[in-house]
Amino acid sequence: MTDLVIRPAEPRDAREILAMITELAVFEKEPDAVLATEADLLRDGWGPHPKFEALMAERDGQVLGFALFFSSYSTWEGREGIYLEDLYVRDAARGLGVGRALVTRIAQLVVERGGRRLDLSVLTWNPAREVYEKLGFDHKSDWTGYRLTGDALAALAKGTPGNDG
Repeated sequence: MTDLVIRPAEPRDAREILAMITELAVFEKEPDAVLATEADLLRDGWGPHPKFEALMAERDGQVLGFALFFSSYSTWEGREGIYLEDLYVRDAARGLGVGRALVTRIAQLVVERGGRRLDLSVLTWNPAREVYEKLGFDHKSDWTGYRLTGDALAALAKGTPGNDG
């Protein structure tokens, strides 16, 4: 068996990335939530104004996982960082250090780019939380995530939020 290879994703990987995004959605108990298409990934990852980057993890030519991330900015630090949007390792490759290798490479990118932090979010029930804590990530228990989508997003964009509370 050859060594694990972590490499930048290329346009030819878009279909495989989408397949893993779908696998991740099933794992996260949201099997019908993926609206992204291969065309969306090609446009937003390799188009004229890329919105994300991705890494592929492979061994012996077989894709074992991926990480999709984008630049963030810390006003307090005055430096960029990276937000890790998705990290996924296929079932057969779990426990082999694939996730750790992907996160390590992203941490290297943060440092190489002069950044000061790597952020991510994890579902409360996801056993990967233990892995992130072992890697040195701090659980930000004093922060609560919020999201605005769908009709509520459209209403606020029009200046008519759904709850004037």
